[in-house]
Amino acid sequence: MKLSVLDQIPVTKGNTAVATLDKAKELALLADELGYHRMWFAEHHGSASVASAAPEIIVAHLAALTKNIRLGTGGTMIMHYSPLKMAETFKTL
Repeated sequence: MKLSVLDQIPVTKGNTAVATLDKAKELALLADELGYHRMWFAEHHGSASVASAAPEIIVAHLAALTKNIRLGTGGTMIMHYSPLKMAETFKTL
């Protein structure tokens, strides 16, 4: 069975966005080590309680650190971007 992880990257009480992104990295490395198939990152805007306004940046960073897990953006808000921009961004990844 292929298992996946969804991380909305919530900034919990007492943490900073930087610490939260470090936790996301730790989770991705652990999921990769444990053999999870895929990890998704949601996209959220306008909230200090979520550190995932640009999941494609997070994916690019974590792809350089992981070995086998597939990384993706599970909630990209396409209505905020042109189709060409989205296609080029994810083609580059």
